[in-house]
Amino acid sequence: MSAQLILASASPRRRELLDQIGVTHTVYPVDIDETPLPDEQPLAYVRRLAAEKSAACAARLGCGTPILAADTAVVLGRLIIGKPKDKQDGLTMLRLLSGNTHQVYTAISLRGCRGHGQAISVTDVSFRALTEMEIQAYWRSGEPLDKAGSYAIQGKGGLFVASITGSFSGVVGLPLFETGQLLAQQGIDITNE
Repeated sequence: MSAQLILASASPRRRELLDQIGVTHTVYPVDIDETPLPDEQPLAYVRRLAAEKSAACAARLGCGTPILAADTAVVLGRLIIGKPKDKQDGLTMLRLLSGNTHQVYTAISLRGCRGHGQAISVTDVSFRALTEMEIQAYWRSGEPLDKAGSYAIQGKGGLFVASITGSFSGVVGLPLFETGQLLAQQGIDITNE
């Protein structure tokens, strides 16, 4: 079966979510500068990055197959928390999230023959208070290394989450409701077998 879309991401979690809803895809990650612009708001930041990723992929591959890109950021107040640069950065992130409610913004961008569509998912995630021993042990598990906010809700990091309001799949990296809506706009029907 030919691919229904191109995923402009190396994220195994996004691949798994597309597999979960039965969307066949080819992976073609792109590398762009993910530095926030001066005074850029979190919503504008994730929207811009998702659009730039899909545009960069389209520039390389053309418009034959729809291209899906996404970007996820953990946000505490106005602070955009990306992936940890190193151990100290990761531990600092976990300490900031401990006992607090933060937001996870995930923007998706889908480019195809029917134009460009975007959607945003915003989810509130509340962490319980973490002990320093838990933070250190979690870092040693290796799970936080390549995750926005230094945690994986779908893994051991889920043990820290007291509650969420919004999209679980959006926190993982690809909000399925919004993705389904954009796919339908491009004529990709995932409800038929």
